[in-house]
Amino acid sequence: MSDDHLAERHHQLRAQVRQFAESRVAPRVPDMERTSVVETELASAVAQRGWIGVTIDKAYGGMGAGHLAKTIIIEELSRVSGAMGAIAQASQLGVAKIIHFGNEQQKQHWLPQIAAGSCLPTIAVTEPEAGSHVLGMQMTARLKGDHYVLNGRKQYVGNSHIGDLHGVVARTGQGSQGLTAFLVEADRPGLTLAPHTPHLGLHGFSFGELHFTNCRIPMANRLGLEGQGLDVAYSSSVLYGRPNLTAVALGIHQAILEQTIRFTRERIRYGSQLHNLLNIKVKVGQLHSRVMTARLAAYHAAHLLDTGAACDAELMNAKVTNVELALDSARAAMEIHAAAGLHGDAPLSRYLRDAHHIFAPAGTSDVQWLRLADFALGQHKDQWSQRLSTAPTPPALAVDGERA
Repeated sequence: MSDDHLAERHHQLRAQVRQFAESRVAPRVPDMERTSVVETELASAVAQRGWIGVTIDKAYGGMGAGHLAKTIIIEELSRVSGAMGAIAQASQLGVAKIIHFGNEQQKQHWLPQIAAGSCLPTIAVTEPEAGSHVLGMQMTARLKGDHYVLNGRKQYVGNSHIGDLHGVVARTGQGSQGLTAFLVEADRPGLTLAPHTPHLGLHGFSFGELHFTNCRIPMANRLGLEGQGLDVAYSSSVLYGRPNLTAVALGIHQAILEQTIRFTRERIRYGSQLHNLLNIKVKVGQLHSRVMTARLAAYHAAHLLDTGAACDAELMNAKVTNVELALDSARAAMEIHAAAGLHGDAPLSRYLRDAHHIFAPAGTSDVQWLRLADFALGQHKDQWSQRLSTAPTPPALAVDGERA
């Protein structure tokens, strides 16, 4: 599915998000880059426009607009600021666990708050000693009376410092059936945050550590059944993590192309614009081709997810294609910019740093290729995209950020 084949409501949504990103986000980027302070004001502004609730059903106050609309929102924010795209995708990722595993009481309580922008959810799975190996996690949740007591650490939690509700997976027993998920409010006693530390890129975004010390969680905060934690973790990663990160990479990739076109038009060499040199023009054509290919993979996978089709392979392919092609384009663009791209405050420097942050979450490229090999060899198991599909029918989207 190309940009030309999007529905009118998607074009309207893109225009809304682009106007917001260029008018509200772009002026803040220099300060975000200079200070690396976690951006809270813009995160709140994004949430209040209803965009975190893009996949939440209208019955709970959400947009009910689906995954393709979600992709466009993240893409357009990331085109201006990878950090803002990451903030949006991390909280939209946190929505998945409640949609697919929350009971009706939990949905009624939390989803309207998320849709209204008053609650930012997160997902907390990764641990220092286990990385993305979910079955290797060591954090424990022990049932004592009518409460669970959580002890352990989670790291690389997207929106760690601005999240209001953390979806935490902890060990309640042995093996793959010994993991359970919980909803943990950010102000819950026993939960503390490690100080925010700047990283290579995505300045303004927080993905830090949560520390749990005898943190008591009522049974009502358990998400799904005891032993379903692995399902919660995997479904969130497959159905939201991969397409969300795909969209961040796509937005950064589009920004790389646009910046390179501007540079080759403005830079004069041998009495003519830089892009008139044939070797430079070829590189610009390659950049354009990569962006087109990446967008087709991203939109196609999101569209299939919206229709309820089995599309785990397409989601994996979209993620690995977008990440790898964005990194390839970042390097090619740096070659075109030469020394001009090496300044710390150069836009291309930011795009390159931000793009590297999308490689590891929801599975590195090697992980995606291994899983794709399973599909090619007929060794794959059940598909999450089909098991948890709701196949919503997205409504029309009104202009100016209002939900129809």
